[in-house]
This record gives sequence, C-alpha cells and structure tokens, in this order.
Amino acid sequence: MKTTILSWILRIAVAVIFSQTLYFKFTGAEESIYIFTALGVEPYGRIGTGILELITVILILMPRTTIYGALLGSVIMVGAILSHLFVLGIEVENDGGTLFALANITLFSCLTLIFLNRDKLSNLLKLKL
Repeated sequence: MKTTILSWILRIAVAVIFSQTLYFKFTGAEESIYIFTALGVEPYGRIGTGILELITVILILMPRTTIYGALLGSVIMVGAILSHLFVLGIEVENDGGTLFALANITLFSCLTLIFLNRDKLSNLLKLKL
C-alpha cells in the first residue's frame, strides 16, 4: 500500500514537471529558445525533446508502462543535467537554479520509479530481439 502511494506521488510529480516544461517548449518561450540555441539544436531539439517529454508523461501515468516512462524520463533528465553542467550552467537566465533543481528532482523520481518497478525491468531485459 505504501509503495503504491509513493509510486503515484512520484508519477504525478514527474508528470507535472514535464507537463509544465512542455508548455514552454511548444509555445517557443524565450527561455526555451535560449537554452536550445545555446545547445545548438534550436528548434528541432526543443520540439523533439518536447515530444519525448509528452510521451514520457503518457507512459509514466499508465501503471503498465510506468517503467518505460521512467526509463525515458531518466535518459532525458541525464541529458538535461549534463547540459546544465557542461554548457548552460546551473543558473539559466537568472532562474536561481530552478531548472537544474527540477531536473534533479525528476531524475531522482524516475530512478526511484525504476527501482520500485524493478521486477518489470527484469522481464524487459529477458526479451529476445
């Protein structure tokens, strides 16, 4: 019971954070354009990342596909954190490090969801291609 509640809290947190950033990516907000221009992938990187984040939200909210959403979300957040550390800096456009903190919270949440669904992960690894 406690695991189920924790899982839902984490899933909703990830979905809310990704959904919030989707608005900025898809509307071409100034901060999003600045970030992806600094990374050298504007506009395709911004739109592509937005699409991947939307897919993550959908997957993470459905119990049967949470593990896939958590894996995809983890990959996206590792990329975001590395971008902050090596290109953008911790603080972007005087945000006080908010985007960096949200990326870390989201990564931690996704990794925790992977741990909570590790039985599904082992089944996923047994698939024969």
